[in-house]
Amino acid sequence: MPQTRPTTLSADAVRDVAVLAAKRAAEAETARQLTPDVVGLVIEAGFARHFVPARWGGAAGGFRPLLDAVAELGESCTSTAWFASLAAGVGRLAAHLPPEGRHDLWHEGPDTVVVGALAPSGRAERVPGGWRVRGEWPYVSGVAYSEWALVCALAVTGEKREPRFFAVPRGDYGIADTWFNTGMRATGSNTLTLDDVIVPESRSVPLADLLAGPAEGAEAPCHRVPMKAANGLTLTAPLLGAARGALRHWAALTARRLAGPAAAITGAPERIPYELVLARSEGETDAAGLLLERVASVLDAGGADPVLTARNGRDCALAAELLAGAVDRLMRSSGSRGQSESDEMQRFWRDVVSGSGHSGLQFPAVASAHVRQSAALEVS
Repeated sequence: MPQTRPTTLSADAVRDVAVLAAKRAAEAETARQLTPDVVGLVIEAGFARHFVPARWGGAAGGFRPLLDAVAELGESCTSTAWFASLAAGVGRLAAHLPPEGRHDLWHEGPDTVVVGALAPSGRAERVPGGWRVRGEWPYVSGVAYSEWALVCALAVTGEKREPRFFAVPRGDYGIADTWFNTGMRATGSNTLTLDDVIVPESRSVPLADLLAGPAEGAEAPCHRVPMKAANGLTLTAPLLGAARGALRHWAALTARRLAGPAAAITGAPERIPYELVLARSEGETDAAGLLLERVASVLDAGGADPVLTARNGRDCALAAELLAGAVDRLMRSSGSRGQSESDEMQRFWRDVVSGSGHSGLQFPAVASAHVRQSAALEVS
C-alpha cells in the first residue's frame, strides 16, 4: 500500500525549498542540474504527489495551489520551480495510464519522480503483449533524478499510426549529456534514449485520451481536464515567479535612484525613468499573474470545453510574452551590476527569455486555435 504522508503543499515546506534553492542556484547552474538536496526537498514538499490520484496516496490537488507554490520557488530559482512544476504536471498525465500501469508507478508511494518527453520523437511497433519502443527525446528536464519517464512515440500497427505515451522505468532508458543552453541551465534537460525496449500494454495510453480530458475512473477535478488546457500553466508558473524575483532584485539594485528627488524640481539625477520601468514591468507581471489565476480557476472547476481549452492556451502564451517583456526591460535598465555574471538579475533574465521560448508557449499557434474556436462558437 502507498505510504502515508502529508498530501498538501504547505507554506512552510515550499518556503524551505525556496530558501535552499536560492543558496544552491549558482552551484546548480555550474553543474547544469539541480543539487540533490534541493531535489529531495522538492519531493518532500509534495510536488511529485500533487496530482497523483488519492487511490495511490496522492493529493489529487488543485491548480491554483500549484501555481502559487511554483511561483514562490521561481522567485528564488527558476530551474527549481520548473522541475517542481513538471514533476507535478507529468504525474497528472501519468494518471491516464491503465490501472495496472498506475500500480507500477505508485504502488510503493506517490512520490515517484516521473519526467516527460511529450514530443513524438520515438517509434513504437506492436509486439505480443505490448510495444517495442525506441528513439531519442531531447530536452527532458530533470531526467537525471527521474525514476520513471512518460515518453511519446508514433505507434505503428499495420497501416494504423497514432501517437501514444509509454511509461518506462529508469533502468530501461539512457541519458545523453546534451543540455548546454543559455537559460534554465540547472534544469538538466538532457536527452533520454530508448533502444528497442519492450513496454507492456498496461503502461501505454493514446495521446488522444490525454487530449480528450478525463482519465479512466477520474474522480478529482484535476484528472478531468484536457492536456492542452493545463500544460501551459505548468510551463508559465515558474516564469511568473522569476519575473517577481527579478522585480524585487531590480528594485534593490536601483533603490538609490528611486529614492532620489525628481530632476524637474532639484536638478538631481532623474528618477522618473526608473519609476516608469518599475511601474510598467510590475504592471505587466501583475497582468500575467491574473491571466494565470484565471487559467487555474478554469482547471479547478473540473473541465474545459474546446473554447476554454483554447483560451487557456492563449492566456498562458500571452502571459509568457508579458513576463519576458517585463524582465527584458528590467535587465536593460539594471546597468552593469545587473549584467554581471555573478548577479541574480542576468540569471532571471536568461531564464525567463529561455522559458518563454518553449514550443508550448508560442503565441501564433495558440492565438489561431483560440480565434477558430471562438468563431465556431459564434457560428453555432
